[in-house]
Formats: sequence, C-alpha cells, structure tokens
Amino acid sequence: MAWQTVTGEQIRRYRLTAHHLCGDAAVSLTEAAASGLQNSPPGAWETALFNRVEGCALAALQNALYREKTLLQAWSWRGVPAIFPTAESDVFLSALAAMPGESWIYTQGVGLALDHLGMDFDQLLPAVCRAAKSLDGCTVKSKEALDRVLAEEAEAFLPPDKLALWRGTSMYDRTGKQTVGGAVVSFLLRPCSFLGLVVFGERDGISPTFTSYSRWTGHPLETRPDAARELVRKFLHFYGPATPAALTAWLGCSPQQTARLWKTAEPEMCRVQVGAAKRYMLAEDLPLLCRETPPSGLRLLGAHDPYLDLRDREVILENKTLQRRVWRTVANPGAVLEDGRVVGIWKSKTDRDHLEIRAELWESLPGSRVRQIQDWAERYAGFRQLRLHRCEVCGLV
Repeated sequence: MAWQTVTGEQIRRYRLTAHHLCGDAAVSLTEAAASGLQNSPPGAWETALFNRVEGCALAALQNALYREKTLLQAWSWRGVPAIFPTAESDVFLSALAAMPGESWIYTQGVGLALDHLGMDFDQLLPAVCRAAKSLDGCTVKSKEALDRVLAEEAEAFLPPDKLALWRGTSMYDRTGKQTVGGAVVSFLLRPCSFLGLVVFGERDGISPTFTSYSRWTGHPLETRPDAARELVRKFLHFYGPATPAALTAWLGCSPQQTARLWKTAEPEMCRVQVGAAKRYMLAEDLPLLCRETPPSGLRLLGAHDPYLDLRDREVILENKTLQRRVWRTVANPGAVLEDGRVVGIWKSKTDRDHLEIRAELWESLPGSRVRQIQDWAERYAGFRQLRLHRCEVCGLV
C-alpha cells in the first residue's frame, strides 16, 4: 500500500476537529472528555472543557463528576490524575495494566525502596493490592493519608522480618514524614488504579479524597475484550498520524507493552507520510485528515490541554527554544493558538475574587485577534466565577 502524503497544516486541522476545538458542532461533556483530561494542576480539566463545550458551567462539571458520575477521576496514562468518561473506564484503566514480562507504568522509581527492603516488585504489588481492598469500605482524605493508611494495611501481608525496614524513614522524602512503606504504596497506586482498586472521590476543600472504583461507582470495574484495541484507536484518533514510539511516550509504558497494544489495532491502520517521516493513523479517519476545513481562528488553551499532549510538538510549534517555554518540567503556561499553531503563551493570577490574565504573543496578530483574547478572558473569568481585573497582551501586538 502506498504512503499517503499529508502536510502539517492538514494534521493541525484534523486534530483540532478531533479535539472538538473547531466550534462547528454541539459537544456533550462526555464527548469532550473522550480524549482523557489531565487534572494536574487541579482544575486543568475544567479549563479544557470550557474550551470545548458551549455554555460550560462549573456546576455542571462538578455534577457530572461527583453526582451523576458520568465522568471519573483516576490515575491513568503516564500515571497522571485524569478525568474521562466513566463508561470508558476499561480503556483508561484496565488497558494500561502490564502483562507478564512488562513493567508497570510509573513504577520505575520504586527500585531504591525494593533494594532497601530486599524484596521483588512481584512480592510487593500483591501485598499493596490486598491492602487497597480496604478502600471498598472507606474513603481516605489526602494523598499523604492514603499512602500511610495503605502502608499500614499492607503490613499484614509482609514477612515479619521486613516490618522494621518497611516502617523506616523513606529515602525519597527529606522531611522525614514518609516511611519506606508509604513510598512503595505511592508508586504502586498506579497499578492499583489500573486494576480498579483506587479512584479519586469528591474533593474535600483543598484535599482530594480516595476510595475504590466499586464503592464510588456502585459496581466493579468491568473490562471489555477490546479495551486494549480501543486505547490504541483512541490515541490514533486524537494524536494521529503517529508512531509506536509516540504511543510509548504518551502512555509512559515500556516498548514491550506498546508492541502488544499496537498489534491489537494494526489491521485498522493506514500509512501516512509527513515530510520524510512515516506514520500511521486509523483508516477511517483518513478522509477527515484529507478534507478541506476552514481556519479555526484564535484559541487560548490551558496548561496540559489534551491538544497540547502530542509527541510531535513541531507540528504546532517549530521553534525548539519556544517549545521549552510551553512544555516545561513544572508550571506549564497556557498556549495561544492561531489556526492550531502555538503563537504565544498566557498565564493567570487569582487574587481573592479577581482574575488577572497576561498573554505574550510571538507573532504579530490583527487587532481583532487581540480583542478576541480580551473577550475570551472575560468569558473565562465568568466561568471561574471571578471578576476580570486585568487582561494584558504583550509581545508582537
């Protein structure tokens, strides 16, 4: 089969449509959350939905997450706290579980603790999973308390001669507040999440709460036979054209796990060439990729928006120096998009009931675009139930 040649502009417009950022159709909360929404820092998912759902209100989001429970929060790809449709829990959780011979996502750092305890990963994971079963009957407030509670519960499933080491001070925590057991639990919470043993409950003030999947939803986590295939299909739909290496990076998993997952959807893929690069996407999405679509205009996306979670960053921002200002190790800014390309960044500051927004542009935009930024800031302040104190646009204006 010949390689279909496509351009970066086609990819941008396709992905904007896939991510519901073109504003050309009414989108429900569950449809808008179908890509999975990172919730780090807390509230990032709300900004993502504000940019996708017309007339979106905070109360509706809280209702969907905490009352109707059509949305769910749990640790998912790369171990991040994520919000996704509850009906697709097996895609965002079960499909991430490692098979024999594969390493679990977000657990590589536990090696120091394993060496200290003189125990293998395969010895400790069952103990922590059995401890996590206690969440079927309770809710725990704060991540620190969760680590501590499950570390204490796990002691019943450890060899007696390991308890002193388990209770010792963690080598990961300079404050001395965390135990070795607490550190082990912290790493192994991701496998527990993928197995449906722990999810986020309703936020209590500034603290998250945690319980089991079955206690929160009222039923156990059910896994469909095609969950792994649906995970790959989802990745390709939102981030295609892509490669197996891009899937590895997006999931934060091992190449062995990627190879197994990739094969499940391989019969549904077609080959695409972008410049000299060879990539793959779902054959059913190819017509949309090749379709002529109108420019999408200006968008202000929050930090860690799903659209920005792509691996081929050059598609939306070629300048590598500027890339480092958008995708940082910590404290990512929001991104200003013009027809899908990143043309600037923005940050916000809240002071009591006031909101300040500062946008920095790297390309010259018409005055009408600058006014769009100010209009967006007004609407976003209203969404956050704040008053816009100032919206400053600087750079090439």
